[in-house]
Amino acid sequence: MVRAIALLSLLCFGCAVKEQPQWAKTVAAYEVPLPTAGDKARFVRLLKEQAAASGLHVDTASQNELKTLSEVSPITFSAGVWQGKDDDESIASAMDFKDHLGRVWLTFPLGKHPQRTAGFRDKLVPLIQRAWPGTASLPIMPNGAIPLVEDLTPTPTGYVVKPSAAAKYRDTSD
Repeated sequence: MVRAIALLSLLCFGCAVKEQPQWAKTVAAYEVPLPTAGDKARFVRLLKEQAAASGLHVDTASQNELKTLSEVSPITFSAGVWQGKDDDESIASAMDFKDHLGRVWLTFPLGKHPQRTAGFRDKLVPLIQRAWPGTASLPIMPNGAIPLVEDLTPTPTGYVVKPSAAAKYRDTSD
């Protein structure tokens, strides 16, 4: 589990220059306010219920794993929704980090089977939004990345990129 979290952390921070496969690109992302252990436990229960109903499973980091990971960068929550008994495909990832502790970023890739991934997301997200009304959408850049926290500003409908930072995130591949 720690290896998987470390790998996801590296991918999230853009350490790899290589273009990721289309199916792995993030297509939806949300910030879910989970400031307490109780909130996190309820969130995991909801993830597990919805995953099981879709033939998926959830892996979560233990407190010891989070403590070890926090030696590199503070983190209080990490969970992944997976397809296959050997974690064959990531369906969703939920983590917080030092610049948004207690505000878990839940991300969804396109998936190898986009209809399956979208179906899971479309059932899960409204349940999360009802349970945690402060849930906010996060913008996704053309390359599938989420902007840095300091480059985001909240709006009534979710976060947007600050105008002063927009140039950093323009797609220059054209």
